[in-house]
Amino acid sequence: MRAWAVFKKEMRLYFSSPIAYVVFAIFTLVAGWFFYNVFAFYTLISMQAAMNPTMARDMSVTEGVLRPLFQNISVIMLLMMPILTMRLFAEEKKSGTIELLLTYPVRDGEILFGKYLAALGIFLGMLTLTLVYPALVAWATQLEWGPLLTGYLGLLLQGAAFIAVGILISSLTENQIVAAVSTFGTLLIFWVISWASESAGSTWGRVLSHLSITEHFESFAKGVIDTKDLIYYVNLTILSLFLTLRSLESKRWRS
Repeated sequence: MRAWAVFKKEMRLYFSSPIAYVVFAIFTLVAGWFFYNVFAFYTLISMQAAMNPTMARDMSVTEGVLRPLFQNISVIMLLMMPILTMRLFAEEKKSGTIELLLTYPVRDGEILFGKYLAALGIFLGMLTLTLVYPALVAWATQLEWGPLLTGYLGLLLQGAAFIAVGILISSLTENQIVAAVSTFGTLLIFWVISWASESAGSTWGRVLSHLSITEHFESFAKGVIDTKDLIYYVNLTILSLFLTLRSLESKRWRS
């Protein structure tokens, strides 16, 4: 119940400031722009394929529309998640309310859980808005539901991990800009880390590929659920939240 009170407080703060509205607006507009271009290109290729049966046989709405859509949404998340999480603890530390919050009869885990759920709730709202794009595809052509569901599952897991990393970094600083930039930089490193896998040798190459956020998202976008990808995102989320708890405990002891 106390985590629920923290959740409600955070949701009020999100919607009493421009953050939630800006994130919703920018996320929807940019995702819509990407979808429009992907779908327009697929429509153009489909018209050309209508006169070429061999070409039409190789066309797939999953490969032509859904997979690029999910990859584009994933890129936008990389940019938006730091904005969503930057204030969660940094603002409390800057204003001094974190010391007051830690004196309340509420456990650190409940504070973290409430704040994490609030950011996750905003993220779920963002994802829900993008459902209009597959709905448009389903209206125009036959949709493959399996890859659609796995793609959204991959986005949900990836977003949950992004938020966990962001909330960890927000707990380490009292400056929101530092928190946002550091979160973006950290996620970007995980994003591009596999680029060096070919030149790093076989063992280190496999390690770098395993650490890559994008490598683990590929199977979801293709309509495949691989256990190692599920474990990767769950582990990253749990590890980040665990380190955040340790950060809060450290703050409590120093206070």
